[in-house]
Amino acid sequence: MTSGIRFENVSVAYGRSVVLDSLDLTVEPGEVMALLGPSGSGKTTALRAVAGFVQPVSGRVFIGDRDVTGLPPHRRGIGMVVQQYALFPHMRVEENVAFGLRAQKAPKRGIAARVAEALEMTGMAAYARRYPRELSGGQQQRVAIARALAIRPGVLLLDEPLSALDAQLRSGMLAELARLHRELPDVSILYVTHDQVEALTLADRIAVMDRARLRDCGTPQELYRRPRTEFTASFVGNANLLPVTVGSGSVSFAGADLKVPTAEVPPGASATLCVRPHLIGLGDGPNALRGTIAEIQWRGSTHRLYVDVDGHRLKADVRELRETPALGAEVTVHFAPEDAVLLAAGVSDA
Repeated sequence: MTSGIRFENVSVAYGRSVVLDSLDLTVEPGEVMALLGPSGSGKTTALRAVAGFVQPVSGRVFIGDRDVTGLPPHRRGIGMVVQQYALFPHMRVEENVAFGLRAQKAPKRGIAARVAEALEMTGMAAYARRYPRELSGGQQQRVAIARALAIRPGVLLLDEPLSALDAQLRSGMLAELARLHRELPDVSILYVTHDQVEALTLADRIAVMDRARLRDCGTPQELYRRPRTEFTASFVGNANLLPVTVGSGSVSFAGADLKVPTAEVPPGASATLCVRPHLIGLGDGPNALRGTIAEIQWRGSTHRLYVDVDGHRLKADVRELRETPALGAEVTVHFAPEDAVLLAAGVSDA
């Protein structure tokens, strides 16, 4: 089965409304690519274009070396898992998993073995004779994944597959999906999510979508540590974004000179300084800023402090404090020069 996905200038529109605009993106064979973005960003439309459920108004979609733009879904060789599982309630688990094989008219003598293999792979072999109503949400999701894997697809499409699960089940299923990927190294996975934790945990690369366009693409480490756009910085990791004026080896913010790398932005230019909340410390240190406590949130092992600095609100995630400062109290926060990223003005697209 061929693997890999390629979008060549793919656009999708409903009437005059463009919901996917000129997407160029390649998912390598065996790669997990997460499409990450807010609702309405075009990520699910891109996945449905691969599945064959929407027809592009321009551009081509390839699976492996095949142009599948005009092919019906059942001829594309894909497996797909959606948010609501879509299991047939009147069929037992094993019958649900066998459905795609029977639709493909696979040899009857081989169906049972393929079903058993898929159920074993997803940890659901003991539940083969149960009905969906007798399973938990997490178990139903495993059955849906087993059904998608039973046809041995070259491409697996996952559309918000964990959003209906609670936090503990979601964490467990992320680990299971990572394990499945290790066991199926030749399967390309396109994973649609609005949850940055899922994307950072599972993906080899992340394509960041917004307003129907691809805004950025890179490894999770690249996008988190060195984002190229303000949108990426704010959506992947919820960074602090501070307007600054660039000097020589420093920037000016709130009357303070902050030492940060400035090599890529000329002196005198306006720019945006990006600093992740967990890299901001409380107390004196390099690049110190004075402000007042506006809000405090206890998050178990950490406190999130919201600090007003010259009309700008900074987020700082600090180790759990034994004594928290009072609202309105003056505090000093700081960050290391190497923990800041300077974004040039006007950088908005990938």
